[in-house]
Amino acid sequence: QVQLVESGGGLVQAGGSLRLSCAASGSTFSINVMGWYRQAPGKQRELVAVISSEGITNYGDSVKGRFTISLDNTKSTVYLQMNSLKPEDTAVYYCNVDGYYRGTYTGDYWGQGTQVTVSS
Repeated sequence: QVQLVESGGGLVQAGGSLRLSCAASGSTFSINVMGWYRQAPGKQRELVAVISSEGITNYGDSVKGRFTISLDNTKSTVYLQMNSLKPEDTAVYYCNVDGYYRGTYTGDYWGQGTQVTVSS
């Protein structure tokens, strides 16, 4: 079983920055892809950014150039540096990971979500 512990959400003014962290537990779990999705009220969950264990990244169009994702494989932790935040970035941000447990693919795990609110 893999558990995800998220931190770093909060309230920030437009133009400000926040850094989200998500740590995956499980000593025998190997990360395949890890990252962040978000869901604003009344909207579908959307991709923010993901990163593979090899460091290949993929960003949602709305955050390109403003957000940066990074992965510390030694700590099984993914970071999302969010700069130049806009009110439309307000959402619950969910950590997601998939990988391998003792060589068997596990499928997706989701965190409980952390609220990010950007005031205008």
